[in-house]
Amino acid sequence: MWNRLSLSTRVAILLTALLLTTLGGGVLTFWFTTTTDQLVASLVEKNLASFRASEDLENSLLLQKGNLTYFYLDGSRQWLKDLEQHHQRFQEALLEARKSASDELMGKILNQIDSSYQKFLATRKMVIELYLAGDRESGFKLHQEVRLQFAAIRDLCQRYKIINEYAVATAKNESRIRARYVNSLSLMAILGVMGLGTMLAYILWQQILTPIRRLAQEANVDQLGNLRGDEVTILSRRVHHLLEDVDHAHSELEKSQETLLQAEKMALVGKLAAGVAHSIRNPLTSVKMRLFSLQRTLALTPTQKDDLEVIAQEVRHIDTIVRHFLEFSRPPQLKMQRVSLSDVVDRTLTLLGQRLESYGVQVILHRQERLPETWADPEQLQEVLVNLLLNACEAMPGGGVITVREAKGQVASVGPVVFLRLSDTGPGIPDSIRDKIFQPFFSTKEEGTGLGLSIVHRIVQEHGGWIEVQSR
Repeated sequence: MWNRLSLSTRVAILLTALLLTTLGGGVLTFWFTTTTDQLVASLVEKNLASFRASEDLENSLLLQKGNLTYFYLDGSRQWLKDLEQHHQRFQEALLEARKSASDELMGKILNQIDSSYQKFLATRKMVIELYLAGDRESGFKLHQEVRLQFAAIRDLCQRYKIINEYAVATAKNESRIRARYVNSLSLMAILGVMGLGTMLAYILWQQILTPIRRLAQEANVDQLGNLRGDEVTILSRRVHHLLEDVDHAHSELEKSQETLLQAEKMALVGKLAAGVAHSIRNPLTSVKMRLFSLQRTLALTPTQKDDLEVIAQEVRHIDTIVRHFLEFSRPPQLKMQRVSLSDVVDRTLTLLGQRLESYGVQVILHRQERLPETWADPEQLQEVLVNLLLNACEAMPGGGVITVREAKGQVASVGPVVFLRLSDTGPGIPDSIRDKIFQPFFSTKEEGTGLGLSIVHRIVQEHGGWIEVQSR
């Protein structure tokens, strides 16, 4: 039936379908803009940089709470060192907050926070000097004023956080207004497409279809009876290829949508991980400080010392897990510099020397010459090597050999590259899980977080490199 229709009739039917498709596309546009508005509003609420800065500012201030009191109680200068570290974090958070402040009111409150914090620092310094001088009574009286100043700064931080929440709500409302504007433009576009479609049909009929039939008639008058079937042969082939391209594009689009959905899920998981990690770190810090104080002040029996050491090891293990969660949710910025990967290898092996001996693991380094310098972050690359070496050690509980091979080479699509290959005498990785080992939160260890190799994979990719796994 379809083959009996003339080319002009087929094109007319296709144009009608095109117009109907365009109308359907307009309806889909309304739906898409509404969905996009909801998505943008959600992203604004969860990822606004200024709101994160306000949270970091408040958290870094709360970390300073109690250090001066602990110093008053036991006189340990470690509390002063911790206090200085928390002070530096507060200054960094204040700087980030200034960078992300979006209006004059935010800047004014940040100025008040800065001014109040400077007075707070000066008073706290006087208290420390009095404590160090032995005048504990005067220092304690002035210490009460420090607490009042701390409470005032905390109130300012909370006020700044509330203003950021209001800014997020305002941004959400503006996003909705833009969505309505886009809907209006879409309606106008639909009307325009209908007009253009009508014009296109007229032009196609008068300037393309009629000349094609005229040329076909002039070229082979004797085959007019078969003209309806022959005139579309080339077009049919072209359309067939186009359909194949559309299928390919559709497949790629589905893959992109799956990737985007996975990225959104990981963003939500990362934010949740950051929140959980911060919630754990604050009480964990108090536990570590109390534990440190007990170890220094109490006369413990050997059994009690062993018990406290076990507790300290478990606390350090929890702290490592929390650190992995934080690194996963907010990866640190790369600090690029000229460095040789050979230097990173040497520093890492020196750092892990005793750990490797405790595992009964021997490391063999194959190096013909030192690798050339390249732009990289040595601290991040060292973390990569530490993770890989410790994973290899844990895979060989009875001891074994780790071989490290350095080499340089050439890759056609990249240029000069350096290679670092690590191999061990462990049991290997099963084929069933080899493709999953770099996925976040995937681990075969009972107490593993599943983030170590995921962080390794991310760091290598951020350096423009790649990591491959082979198992015997």
